[in-house]
Amino acid sequence: MTEHSAESPVVLLVEDDGLLLMEASDTLAEAGFNVLEAPHADKALTVLEGRPDVGVLMTDVDMPMGSMDGFALARLVAHRWPEIPVLIVSGMGTPGPGDMPEGARFIPKPYAPTMLVRTLKACLKRAA
Repeated sequence: MTEHSAESPVVLLVEDDGLLLMEASDTLAEAGFNVLEAPHADKALTVLEGRPDVGVLMTDVDMPMGSMDGFALARLVAHRWPEIPVLIVSGMGTPGPGDMPEGARFIPKPYAPTMLVRTLKACLKRAA
């Protein structure tokens, strides 16, 4: 069996912190996900426009680079690609009303790798 078979769900991971991006990417790859990385929302949108196989979006909220934060990205993705489930992570506290698009999930940082994998799998299951 190849490490990334065609059945591997594709996760677009949007995180501006290089270390956190690497850790989350490794965790997800080990769990069988095919991981695409983006350091900010603008890059994430470019990836989404070119990759119709993205199965789930995981985004950090606070990203100084790029033209929008993770909440704005999540709302935009929910509008343009409603079939893509969204997972938002943040160490900045919980989202307020209207921050997250309908159906999006939220996990506070720091999160346990197992929690991350379980939540992403749940997102994909619901979207299937």
